[in-house]
Amino acid sequence: MTTPTAASPPSALPLPALRRAGSLLPVLPLVAVVALLGLPVAPDSSTTPADAASAVVVLWAVAHSVRQARRPLTRTAAVVLGLPVVGFAVAAGGAVTSGAAVAGLARYLQVFVLVPVAVVLLVRDRRDARLVLWSLVGLALWQGAIGVHQYLTGTGASYQGADIRAVGTFGASDVMGMATVVAYGLVVATGLALGARGRRERAVAAGCALVLVVPLAVSFSRGAWIATAVACGAQLLLTGLRPAVKVCAAAVAASVVLVGGFGIGAAALQERLTSITQVAAAPDQSVVDRYSLWAAATDMWREHPVTGVGLKAFPEHRDGHASLALSSGSDTEGAGQGFRRQPLLSPHNMYLLLLSEQGLLGLLTAAGSWLALLVCSLRRLRRARHVRDCALVACGLLLWQLVDFAYADIGGPSTVLTALCFGVGAWWALARDAAPATAAETGAR
Repeated sequence: MTTPTAASPPSALPLPALRRAGSLLPVLPLVAVVALLGLPVAPDSSTTPADAASAVVVLWAVAHSVRQARRPLTRTAAVVLGLPVVGFAVAAGGAVTSGAAVAGLARYLQVFVLVPVAVVLLVRDRRDARLVLWSLVGLALWQGAIGVHQYLTGTGASYQGADIRAVGTFGASDVMGMATVVAYGLVVATGLALGARGRRERAVAAGCALVLVVPLAVSFSRGAWIATAVACGAQLLLTGLRPAVKVCAAAVAASVVLVGGFGIGAAALQERLTSITQVAAAPDQSVVDRYSLWAAATDMWREHPVTGVGLKAFPEHRDGHASLALSSGSDTEGAGQGFRRQPLLSPHNMYLLLLSEQGLLGLLTAAGSWLALLVCSLRRLRRARHVRDCALVACGLLLWQLVDFAYADIGGPSTVLTALCFGVGAWWALARDAAPATAAETGAR
């Protein structure tokens, strides 16, 4: 008679899965920040749930580092990520009011120092990074789906008299929010498609990238278009000339089918694309306003070349330096919001914002830190063998942000996502274990 084998206790069955889930615990707060950006945003809200969650992320990173009982950052990482603090602190001393100094310093530290450092501390390897990256793609698909629905049903923000501009859940008061999120997702999906080792994952990522082209197009954001084209083009070139030619041919064919065959936004897109080059002949009012703001920022810098006019002081000095061609604001309505006049409180150029408010000191320390991240990322990409997907994504996100900063600056609910993307770039460029961390995919911790 055979003795029956004792069955394993039910609690023993899920232990491997629980261990794998538990190993992802450090990065779950980062995923939560991304997920919270999918919620609707109140029009006049200065603080969003995602901003509050980013503060939790910073505290979580500190606690995690204390628990690990090791030096959290390398010397290079501490210097590169801490360099902007110098310019921020000096400019805070020149702010118009103490409240503006505190608010401005907190915002700059959040976006360019604290959250990126937290990402470096919490993301330990390729599996952690890929979880965060796929969450970015998921958010882009969600916001993009809402944006395309707004375009097709005429429930988006107002554009040339029609409510067709895709803005997602960010509303008409933040027309750049959805464009930024979708552009991030497209750059991430492109990097994953070009660098992933599995055929299925490459196909899924490539499909996501193609799908995200549509909501990016109907966002009518010229700056996001330019930055995305540059970043994705650079990713393609980094993988080799032959793959770049094939992907470009596929992208052109898809564009012809979508715009030429189905007529998706053909007239409006053609007009918007043409306006990119109309900076001297027949510029629209938005272009005139932008150049007037750029000129005002340059004049402020000339008067205060070293330290600028102070944090959050651009609105106070704008009228004294802007030309009469500058309008009082931009009109926004649609997407569930009534008509309102949106004041122009920044130059819509991050480099000129730094130059005007923080002077050469602020520009050199902040932009120097960003450029160092990009250079370190590209150097590490050359040595990468098994993590090219994360490398391509990190380089693409950094390049996208540096190009987009020529047409936009920080502000709005999507700014916390900018901090997260700088963190991903910093993790790849500066973290100790970014390059050799493929063992985690086999479950080894």
